[in-house]
Parts: sequence; C-alpha cells; structure tokens
Amino acid sequence: MALRKFNPITPGMRHRVLTNFSELTTDKPHKPLLESLKKSGGRNDTGKMTMRYRGGGHKRRYRLIDFKRNKHEEATVLTVEYDPNRTGRICLVEYKDGEKRYIVAPAGLTPGMKINSGKNAIPEVGHAMYLSDIPLGTIIHNIELHPGRGACIARSAGAYAQLAAREGKFAIIKLPSGETRMILITCLAVIGSVGNSGHSLQISGKAGRSRWLGRRPRVRGVVMNPVDHPMGGGEGKSSGGHPRSRNGIPAKGYKTRNPRNKSSKYIIERRKK
Repeated sequence: MALRKFNPITPGMRHRVLTNFSELTTDKPHKPLLESLKKSGGRNDTGKMTMRYRGGGHKRRYRLIDFKRNKHEEATVLTVEYDPNRTGRICLVEYKDGEKRYIVAPAGLTPGMKINSGKNAIPEVGHAMYLSDIPLGTIIHNIELHPGRGACIARSAGAYAQLAAREGKFAIIKLPSGETRMILITCLAVIGSVGNSGHSLQISGKAGRSRWLGRRPRVRGVVMNPVDHPMGGGEGKSSGGHPRSRNGIPAKGYKTRNPRNKSSKYIIERRKK
C-alpha cells in the first residue's frame, strides 16, 4: 500500500499524506449487508454528554462484518472495499451456496483467492483456524477471546498478534500491545495481519478532515477554568499541576485495571508502558 503526498497549492494540502486506495476494487457496497447507523454525538440514552469532542461527521451506513467465521466452507474473495466504520479494509466473499459476507481484509488478500475456516482451513492468509491447529510462530489477527463469540482482538489496520506456544487447553498469544496472555485453543483466529498498514502514517493536513470523521475540537485542561477541570485556573500559562483527567483520575502511570479481575490469571506478561 502506497501513500500519496500533495503539492502545497492550499494550506490544507501542504502537509497532507493519504493512502492511494490502490487496493480497492469497487466503490459500491453490497446493499443486503448494509444497515443504518445513528449518530450519538457523545450522548447517552438520557441525552447527557458522556463523551466530549464528538459530533457531526459524514453520514455512514454500517457494513455487517462476519467476525465469527462460523461457516466452515470454502469461499471466494469478490472485492476489496473501503469501510468508513473501521481503519482497515473489508472483503466481500461468496460461498458455494451463493451466500455473501463481509470480512476484515488481511494484507495480501486479493479478489479471486479462496479462503476457508474451521478444521478444513490451511495456514494461509485469510483462512480462519482454531488456535489448536495453527503452527507456532504464525502471525494472526481477528482473534476470539471466548469460543464462538466472535473476534475481538487485533482488528484494526496493520494489527497482528503472534502465536507463541501452547500449554494444555490454552494457547499463549503475544498481543499487539505487548501483553502476553493465554486464550483457549478452541478459539478461532485468522492467518496474517490486517491490511492498510499505512493508516498510522496518514496526516490529515487540516482540522476539517477531523470534522468529517465526527471529531470536534479538543480543548486542553490547563486552559480551562478551575470549575471545568482539575488542571485549570492560574494566571497566564500555568503548568496546571499533576496530569489528570476531568474526573480527577491521574493520567500518567496510574493503574486503572481492577486488581481483583478474574481474567488476570490468564495474563502472563503485562503490556509495556
């Protein structure tokens, strides 16, 4: 995947760096797999703002993604498409009985390729396999945390994990965050890494592009008044005191994970700071 740089004919294009979308094969989504998507603007069901700096943005329709890969049959990749709801690309695949589904597009998967899932799959890009069958050291993504519940780990652009070892009924996975944890070998994972790895290298170039994505301007706490933020107030450009959130939770080095969390026993090595 290549990046595009632009001639500085406008201030917003001077530093802009975007992907060239060369891997996409169509610009029209499959209508039966679309759903309406309502915006919340950062408000909850009572209308109270619970997440600041959200609102606006272009209208979207949600693409129904098959994260479970529970149809254990061979499928053919038809298209690679853009999805406005995630950083990675998606693929439209068709099974032999004519059913079509969307999956997260791995790097290197192109139209015409065959993919499979379950016990019939082989360790090649795009195939969904049980952790018990994947060779050690394999790069994987879209990993289930609970069998049959669907993938919830390593789903964003360029993300991947590595199968390090197996011990009894558990597989040891090195996650993108640096954490090493145990996951049941009856969980599914997809071979390869998520595509669009250059997403993190993009530079929007102007504030307007953030507004298109539904992000409003973010205000620093140190420039607020004391009534609005713990770090606000003071004369001139004051330092603001200890870094913390608006609710008073320290921002640097403070552990927020519950020490009595039952899943802690499955974590072998914590993520790197």
